[in-house]
Amino acid sequence: MNIRVMKFGGTSLATIDHIIFASKKIINMTRNSKVIVVLSAMAGSTNSLVNQIKKINTLDSSESDLVLATGEQISCGLMSIYLNKEGIKSRTWTAWQVPIYTNNEYGKARIENIPKENILESFKYYDVAIVTGFQGISKENKITTLGRGGSDTTAVAMAAAFHAEQCDIFTDVEGVFTANPSIVPNAKKIDYITYEEMLEMASLGAKVLQTRSVELAMKYNITIQVLSSQIDKEGTFVVNDNKKMEKEVVSGISFSKDEAKVTVSGLLDKPGVSAGIFGSLAEANINVDMIVQNISQDGKTANVTFTLPQSELKKAVEVLEKIKNKINFQSLKTDEKVAKVSAIGMGMRSQAGVATKMFRVLGEKNINIQAISTSEIKISVLIDQDYTELAVRSLHSIYGLDI
Repeated sequence: MNIRVMKFGGTSLATIDHIIFASKKIINMTRNSKVIVVLSAMAGSTNSLVNQIKKINTLDSSESDLVLATGEQISCGLMSIYLNKEGIKSRTWTAWQVPIYTNNEYGKARIENIPKENILESFKYYDVAIVTGFQGISKENKITTLGRGGSDTTAVAMAAAFHAEQCDIFTDVEGVFTANPSIVPNAKKIDYITYEEMLEMASLGAKVLQTRSVELAMKYNITIQVLSSQIDKEGTFVVNDNKKMEKEVVSGISFSKDEAKVTVSGLLDKPGVSAGIFGSLAEANINVDMIVQNISQDGKTANVTFTLPQSELKKAVEVLEKIKNKINFQSLKTDEKVAKVSAIGMGMRSQAGVATKMFRVLGEKNINIQAISTSEIKISVLIDQDYTELAVRSLHSIYGLDI
């Protein structure tokens, strides 16, 4: 049985007209395949539900997940109503009906298993299975949600479970670009990008795909196509390294302004101090990215600077203040007016001089680098937020990515 997975995001379902337009793409796909459609909530629905919950309490309970899961049910129901009206046999599936089993981490659950029997049986009678994205059911038999962008993860997980030939992610952009087109008008659409490159881009600020969905695609070798729901045009294919014949030195430039910098000063320069800091942060589930350590001239004290998401800054400060007497630091400073700018590309593995180009062009533009982190296929720098757009445009140009 040929099975194709199609996922539509909130902007692709913003109005009834959008839903009808998306439905026509599904109808075309049913000519050759059985189709699993994964839907997000209509644009703005989840934010509205979040605001309603916050008027009563914080988003920290299984009941909050129950409320947040209702948005996808509406878009799925509307889609199915239209498809059936057009003579396409479809039925809706909530996460607990599939079922999509997850762990018990409400608000950020991880998918553990998706039995196939129910949907495969339904394909004897139906052409389309419309599944609520972003959610699952826990071992406690309660509704869970997967976190922001979780419908991407649902779609890729469904593609993996049903051995689908491809997973199409429909969104409001034509694909993955070499940089954000709103900042770099000369940015071009990338035809093929590897899982590793997409994973770096997603984790470094590109909002096209959720990081976890790319991890799943890489694990199960699922080809993803990111494409526009509004135009009939091929998008960007996310594939394994072997399928991408040409490996550009740099494939794209990403940035994130959702960063915060923390500097812990006056630490004793002795073993175990860094473990005390980052161990405590890890226990609080706070993700730390860049880390820089400087030793004072007398060799007795040290300063540690690190970055983390702005959303976790307040919690991180609370953790550090609690252990201040234990690790004996003198001061704690934070800065939210920073940005992380990154160059990503598989070709970095075999090409020298990539970092030199970055540092040179930023120096020529008088942009100070506050921290650096690297991997085999990316270089990231932390800079003053005011220089973000200048840095992105300059790096896009110096690496030959302009059209």
